Amino acid sequence: MPRLSFHSLYRWFCRSCWYLGSHIIEMIVKTTPLCFRGKNILAPMVRIGTLPMRLLALDYGADIVYCEELIDIKMLQCKRVVNDILGTVDFVAPNERVVFRTCERERDSVVFQMGSADAARALAVAKLVENDVACIDVNMGCPKEYSTKGGMGAALLSDPDKIESILRTLVKGISKPVTCKIRILPLLEDTVSLAKRIEKTGVAAIAVHGRKKEERPQHPVHCDVIKAISEAVSVPVIANGGSHDFIKEYTDIEAFQQTTAASSVMIARAAMWNPSIFRKEGLCPLKDVMQEYIKYAVRYDNHYTNTKYCLCQMLREQLETTQGKNLHAAQSTQEICEVFEMSGFYKETIAILEAKKVSLETKTQDEGDQVEDTDVIKMAVRFDKREYPPQITPKMYLLEWCRKEKHPQPVYETVQRPLDKLFCSVVTVAEQKYRSSLWDKSKKLAEQAAAIVCLRTLGLPEGKLGEGENHLIKKRKREDHNLMNNREHGDELIESACKKVHLTEGTSDSSTSEMAQ
Repeated sequence: MPRLSFHSLYRWFCRSCWYLGSHIIEMIVKTTPLCFRGKNILAPMVRIGTLPMRLLALDYGADIVYCEELIDIKMLQCKRVVNDILGTVDFVAPNERVVFRTCERERDSVVFQMGSADAARALAVAKLVENDVACIDVNMGCPKEYSTKGGMGAALLSDPDKIESILRTLVKGISKPVTCKIRILPLLEDTVSLAKRIEKTGVAAIAVHGRKKEERPQHPVHCDVIKAISEAVSVPVIANGGSHDFIKEYTDIEAFQQTTAASSVMIARAAMWNPSIFRKEGLCPLKDVMQEYIKYAVRYDNHYTNTKYCLCQMLREQLETTQGKNLHAAQSTQEICEVFEMSGFYKETIAILEAKKVSLETKTQDEGDQVEDTDVIKMAVRFDKREYPPQITPKMYLLEWCRKEKHPQPVYETVQRPLDKLFCSVVTVAEQKYRSSLWDKSKKLAEQAAAIVCLRTLGLPEGKLGEGENHLIKKRKREDHNLMNNREHGDELIESACKKVHLTEGTSDSSTSEMAQ
């Protein structure tokens, strides 16, 4: 073994230290909690704060982005799904609608805001999403009825005990930072007192919208109240509500921060109108901003109604132009792209996504076939109900055969493939497994296909039209015939009873008439 010189050993030692140091720094960066000091933040806005807008705000310089308020009960119905085609993590409702979508690009910057009036539900939602977001926020300032009627949003401001319960539960129950967003109360001292009580729960920051719950954007923001809170607590205070009076361009953000003595600034409507408000170099032309937004909307399969809504907020006074009217009339993402002369981008992006989908489906199918149990008998078959008599199915034939042969009834095990939502079923009969190698659109179709494979393997009839009548079809016909006879007999009994009633009524009427005479 060659001997190493001192200089060689020293160089090796330095490289090793550099390598280890860089990895340690990377690990520290990844595990460092989100900081809320000196940050420019995209505010939570209903229907605005979806993934395309959040990513665009980050591109233009936002440090932190909040998603729109999502209600706890709705989120608890969702299932977490990794979307390999889009490269996202989706939280999908039972009706297949994506309630919350996020991606790796924003993982260390996105704050998940929920609407909740219950500590246990809030914790359950936080645990559901905490590994995919940087922070959890509770909305305690929304004055809209859809939020307050459930005791959420600004309704919580009148229940400090519940505020404290929710926040303490979250701080103790999850590993990510917890924040809340409030509005100011009628009295300054009450607002400061509430902020101090919130601080004691262990939150990482308090966002303050400088208006009372009954005030609207046209009312002036109360910078003095935000400043009083900033000076009264030690946790970072995030000033919000300055779009109307203060923030028209990037340099105004710092002015608003200084006026309120806040640690950070949260921007809502100014960012909704033009998200390049976060850009140090100044605002970008609205046309360019809208096109960049549309690119994200197409790439991440944003629903066209949400895309259209956000673009309409950007156009504002231009909605009456030809472009604005065409946008309003658009009924799909493709039509929106046509309005903004982006048809080529749309077609190219959709083609890429479709190709990726096909590739992933093929890979998944191949992997599924490779890991398949060797004792499963397979055939490429599907169940088409048009090929069978009414109310006759292969599953019925298989069950009837098992009963006749004194076998245990068939056992079906069905799985759904996450990527394309298709189903595959394996049926076990007499300790042998059977399945179709083709995946089906529903659990019922997959089970029928598995039954067909079993019947064909065993050389048994499956009930198809043209096979001729057998005992099961004759049995079904006898049952239908008996049912019809019973109905006819029942009709005769009812008719006979009606006649008797009619005769009785007639006799009664005659008697009554005779007595009257």
